[in-house]
Amino acid sequence: MLRAELLRMTIAPWQDIAARLRPFVARRVSPAEIDDVMQDIFIRMQRGLPALREEERFTSWLFQIARSSVAEHMRTRARHPLTDRDEAEEPATEPEEDDREAVRSLATCVTIFVASLPSPYREAVTLVELEGLTTREAADLAGISVSGMKSRVQRGREQLRRLFEQCCEIALDARGKVTEFTPRGQRCPVCS
Repeated sequence: MLRAELLRMTIAPWQDIAARLRPFVARRVSPAEIDDVMQDIFIRMQRGLPALREEERFTSWLFQIARSSVAEHMRTRARHPLTDRDEAEEPATEPEEDDREAVRSLATCVTIFVASLPSPYREAVTLVELEGLTTREAADLAGISVSGMKSRVQRGREQLRRLFEQCCEIALDARGKVTEFTPRGQRCPVCS
């Protein structure tokens, strides 16, 4: 039944799936390549839907396709790296100076706030979010279980979010990018 419904999906459910997958893909590929990888994911989903057997495992199936697409994309990039000429042909959209300044200022806060986290959370956030390791790689380095590392990263993110909310009021655009921020008094050593 689920397979038949998925095959007849209208645009809205596909947008929901894209909204769930885009952040996952964005953490793994460059911004210019996100749409290409998303398109590959949707093609693989369409091809794989008839073979989907365990309907209650749709989400894990979906993310497995996303992981495979990202991995294949990375292998292709490694085999065929872009030359300087190829990169020059892509139109570069420069963010406005105000946007860059806001992001730079908040980036300085991130390092200060991460440094202020308690040790296990600081280590987890640094390894996964700042150094780009997978949770499995970070767990191996820290000598803990993968679920333990996921928990530490999640708690560290929550503490960072609270620190930013106490420090500043942050405005985001539709894509989740920082457009501006307003310090809330003297709480932040960088912003104020």
